[in-house]
Amino acid sequence: MIITQKIDSLYEEMVEIRRHLHMNPELSHQEIATPAFIAEQLEAMGVEVRRNVGGRGVVGTIRGGKPGKTIAFRADFDALPIDDQKDVSYKSTVPGVMHACGHDGHTAALLGFAKAMVAIQKDLPGTIVLIHQFGEELSPGGARAMIEDGCLDGVDAIFGAHLQSKLDAGRVYLRDGFLQASEDAIKIIVRGSGTHGAEPHQGIDPILVASHIMVALQSIVSRNADPLKELVVSIGKFQAGDADNVISSKAVLEGTIRVFDPELRILAGQRLRTIVENVASAMGATAELIIETGYDSLWNHPTETDIVRAAAREVLGDEYVMEIDPIMPVEDFTYYTQAKPGAFFFVGAKMDDENVVYPHHHESFDFNENAMLVTTKVFAAIYFEAQECTADSIPVDLDSI
Repeated sequence: MIITQKIDSLYEEMVEIRRHLHMNPELSHQEIATPAFIAEQLEAMGVEVRRNVGGRGVVGTIRGGKPGKTIAFRADFDALPIDDQKDVSYKSTVPGVMHACGHDGHTAALLGFAKAMVAIQKDLPGTIVLIHQFGEELSPGGARAMIEDGCLDGVDAIFGAHLQSKLDAGRVYLRDGFLQASEDAIKIIVRGSGTHGAEPHQGIDPILVASHIMVALQSIVSRNADPLKELVVSIGKFQAGDADNVISSKAVLEGTIRVFDPELRILAGQRLRTIVENVASAMGATAELIIETGYDSLWNHPTETDIVRAAAREVLGDEYVMEIDPIMPVEDFTYYTQAKPGAFFFVGAKMDDENVVYPHHHESFDFNENAMLVTTKVFAAIYFEAQECTADSIPVDLDSI
């Protein structure tokens, strides 16, 4: 493909963009300089740009010179409230804020893709929509707001990728159907009656009640859920009391529900409420359950996943395209595939040095920057595959690029 040669020539520019973003991160829903930078980069390429989409989003449009489909690609650009502990020249300059999930790489890859496609714009069939999204890391995210503001108007299909620091570089990982789970945050407030620790019979111990609730919650997965369907109900926080000889009047549990199947998600919430209220009542206490609904589970459409599969195989070869099991972390790309046919996939970005391989959301997180090159090339192949043609069929004079 001639287009892959153009993408190769843009690699150093993508690295420069990624490192600039890494050094200047902005938290979810607080992004100001980042979307301005993205918009300026696109405008400098001659891309039609719409700013402030859904609040802080940026949408670029590349209209090809030939008729065809409108295909969208999305990259997120927000950072996390984590202090960067890496010893690198491009370390975050903002205390307590860093790109610890690869969103800087997503943005750089999509900008590289845009520049490569602009170079052959007059020969392109159809239209490319570039969705640069804010706020993915913090619910309610930016996807729904951007969709409501029209970022998918006229779009036939949408695709997105996520760099993965623990997966082997040079590979693409995908599956159709459920890819990532939904998330609901749970908070249980148990109220009893405080008393001296030496006279427990004079009160109602909320710690004991909360403990029984926590144990009983394990029955949701083991006895209420279909064993062939994945479900996680986890308590990660248990707070109560201030002194070792005083039984407090309140205990608080906080946790998460992760599930793929929407009906099982509803069932888990119902059983949670029944257990919390009845266990507390049986032990003479009261309990309040608060469920904060997070992102829905991410579903990949089979046809669009096949497009990604074929495109990745064309770019990398069959042996570098891997089927993957669904995972429990969440992603608001789900709202794009609820609105339009689409698919989301992972790009391996594991560092060559095993000593500097860290998971996402870690203070020393980093990724193999060659993964941006893979992402951009696969995006290009996806576009042509989605248009039911290949880049080789498009007459492009390399000398004119």
